[in-house]
Amino acid sequence: MAYVSSGTTDFDSRQFRTAMGQFCTGVTVITTIDADGAPAGFACQSFAALSLDPPLVLFCPQKTSRSWKIIEAAGNFCVNILSNHQQDVSATFGAPGTDKFASIEWDPSPAGLPVIRRSITWAECTVERVEDGGDHLIAIGRVTTLGEMLQDKPLLFYRGGYLSTEHPRVTPAQAELDDFLTWTGGDTWL
Repeated sequence: MAYVSSGTTDFDSRQFRTAMGQFCTGVTVITTIDADGAPAGFACQSFAALSLDPPLVLFCPQKTSRSWKIIEAAGNFCVNILSNHQQDVSATFGAPGTDKFASIEWDPSPAGLPVIRRSITWAECTVERVEDGGDHLIAIGRVTTLGEMLQDKPLLFYRGGYLSTEHPRVTPAQAELDDFLTWTGGDTWL
């Protein structure tokens, strides 16, 4: 007799959010400069590498996001991948407010976009295209510049809170990694 998993087709947005919270994500801050030269940005956990050739990434802003409207108008953005020591940065950019950069140290990227200090790395991008994604948008960006990579652990979000990667690393078998976009290849990934 085969086991059949049970589930429900009758769920609300809270149940859906809770179920999707079982997936651990990294935390980024997407930044840009507005038409008046002021920095803008928001915390984003719905970020992913999309393609190696061409180098594309994606993130999913809410359709109602004021920061997204500024990024879309600017046509470029910087993805700041936060370190485990930047929970305060995540909290600042995840909360509503106008001057999120007042307490944040940052430097300009080659295109003048905000690079948040002590981020693990960053990627400067141009907006390639935008697709509809329900109550969010799917913004696809072409990476034009990569920042230096710091030796630190990432800030992770899981089940509504931050999670540490302090546990021993478990290395998957080679066959498991062949289709992972972010695997560096060869024997140097260890």
